[in-house]
Amino acid sequence: MNRRHPLAAALITIAIALTGGLHRANADATDEMKRLAALMDWKPGTIVADIGAGDGRFAFAAALLVGPSGKVFATEIDQEKLAALRSEATKRHLTNVIVLDSKETETNLPAECCDAIFLRRVYHHLTKPAEFDQSLVRSLKAGARLAVIEFPPRSGLGPVEGVPANRGGHGIPQKIVIEELTSAGLQLAKTVDDWPADDYLVLFVRK
Repeated sequence: MNRRHPLAAALITIAIALTGGLHRANADATDEMKRLAALMDWKPGTIVADIGAGDGRFAFAAALLVGPSGKVFATEIDQEKLAALRSEATKRHLTNVIVLDSKETETNLPAECCDAIFLRRVYHHLTKPAEFDQSLVRSLKAGARLAVIEFPPRSGLGPVEGVPANRGGHGIPQKIVIEELTSAGLQLAKTVDDWPADDYLVLFVRK
C-alpha cells in the first residue's frame, strides 16, 4: 500500500483549498459584474473602464460581458500589478482589455472614451480626489455612467495614508462620495445599499 507523506498530503490539501478559493472568487466577481452590467446597461460593444483594477478579476469578467466588440480599460498605479494585468490578459486571450498606467490625479484614459466607468473599493484610497474626479468626468461620454462601490469607515482597519481627513477612517461615508462627485459635475442617479460584501454602490450620470 502506498502511503502519502504527511507533508505532501498537507501541501496537496492547501493547494486544493487555494484553487477552490480562486474559483469562488472568480465566480463572485462574475456574479457581481453581471449585476453591475444590468445596473449600468452594458451591451455588446460597450466601452468600460475599471479604475484600480488590482488583480484584474473584475475587469476580465467585464470584458466577457461586453464581448469582442466592446472594450475594457483596466487601470492601475502599481507597476507590479500593471505587469501582472498585462500578462494575465494575454494568457486569457482577452484582446478587448487595454491596461493603462494611472496616476495620482489622472486616469490616463482618453477624453470621452467610456460608456461606463466603475471604481470598486478604490475611491477611499484617492489622495487627491478633486483632481481625480475631474479626470473621471473628462473620460466619460455625455450621458455615460460612473459607479462607485465602497464601504463606510470600519473599525479594525488601519488608516489610509494621505487621504482627506473627512473619510473618518478606512473607508468612506456614502454622503462624501455623493458630495464630491456631484461637485465635479456628475448627476446622482441611484444608490444601492445592499451590494455584496456589505458594500454600497452610488451611480452617477454625466449630464
